[in-house]
Amino acid sequence: MIPRGPFRAKTSLILASTSPRRQAMLAALGLSFFVRPPQVDESVPSGVDPAAHALALARAKALACAEPKAASLGADTVVAIHGEVLGKPRHHDEALAMLQRLAGKEHWVHTGVAIHYDGRIQERLVSARVVMAAFPESIFRAYAATGEGLDKAGAYAVQGIGGFLVQAIHGSASAVIGLPLTETVELLLEMDLVEVAP
Repeated sequence: MIPRGPFRAKTSLILASTSPRRQAMLAALGLSFFVRPPQVDESVPSGVDPAAHALALARAKALACAEPKAASLGADTVVAIHGEVLGKPRHHDEALAMLQRLAGKEHWVHTGVAIHYDGRIQERLVSARVVMAAFPESIFRAYAATGEGLDKAGAYAVQGIGGFLVQAIHGSASAVIGLPLTETVELLLEMDLVEVAP
C-alpha cells in the first residue's frame, strides 16, 4: 500500500520537467500536477558560475511553462568540479571520462527550484558536496555500460544503480537527486499553493 502524501495542491500545478525522478518526488508529497516539457536552452556558457546557472535554468523553465491561473515549478541540477559544469554525457565513453574525473574526489551538486504563480516568482538554490568513491576504472566502465548515467548530469544517478559510487553526501540528498524537497515545500507553503491534506 502506498502511503498518502501529506499535502494537496490549492491550484493547478505544472511541473516544468520530464524527469521521472522529479515527477515521483513531487507525487510522493501527495500533489497532483501536469507535466510540461520546457523549451529552454540548457547549453552552458563559458565561464558561467555553476550555482547561478542552475538557478537561472530553474527560473527559465518555470517561466517557459507558465499558464494563467496555474503555478509552474521548474528545477535544474548542475554537477560541477573545480568550478566546471559537467553536463549530461552524450555516449558511454563520455560518461566514463566524467566518472573517472570524479573518482575519489569531492564535487558539488547545485539544484535550483523556482515557482511562478500569478506574476510572482520565488526561487531557492540548494548545494550539496558529494564525495565519489575511488573505484578502479573497470568498475566505472561497468557502470557506464549500464547506460543509467546517460541522461544524468555528471553521468551518475545516486538514487539508482549508481548509489554505490557515492561515498558521502554533505547536504541535501533530495537536491542531489534533482528536487530539494524541504525547500520546494517551503516555497509552496510561502506562496500559499498547497495545504495540509485532511
